[in-house]
Amino acid sequence: MFCHRIDDELELGLLEPRHAAALYRLVEENRAYLGRWLSWVADTRTPEAVEAFIQRGLEQFARGDGFQAGIWYRGELVGTTGLHHLDRHAGSTELGYWLAEALQGRGVMTRVVRGLCRLLFGQYGVKRLEIRCQPANTRSCAIPERLGFSREGVLRQVEVVDGERVDHVVYGLLSEEWRRHD
Repeated sequence: MFCHRIDDELELGLLEPRHAAALYRLVEENRAYLGRWLSWVADTRTPEAVEAFIQRGLEQFARGDGFQAGIWYRGELVGTTGLHHLDRHAGSTELGYWLAEALQGRGVMTRVVRGLCRLLFGQYGVKRLEIRCQPANTRSCAIPERLGFSREGVLRQVEVVDGERVDHVVYGLLSEEWRRHD
């Protein structure tokens, strides 16, 4: 199973069925906040929807196509992160993440993404890592900017969130750039 310690306070672990109730509660507690930024929130209204997400993540991991991990801060589930896909031939992947609103602005997600960059560019041998964020989500955009990603462009009206078409800023980081930055 996938487990990765970021530091003394943060650990990532593959989401498993036993985490479904806690993850569902976390989504419910943060529904209004998350719903502004993430399209999947509208479709995640039941514990069964969370269980199905976890099952798809386990299948993704078993195929070697990435992972969906919980973020534990001081032993408490506070968000998730994962790879939307993992193209082993091209050595590229896209990283997604979200964090409970109460922990925003404390550097938690920056530490998580930094730790994942080290893991992905090191152990996984990834050559290119991509992150996409809505331009208005300044906290989310600040993470790749802080970690040396290049702003590569904007995908216009690429997603529907809360009934509105939204853009994504695309950030990219290459392994050689990470080695210079880290």
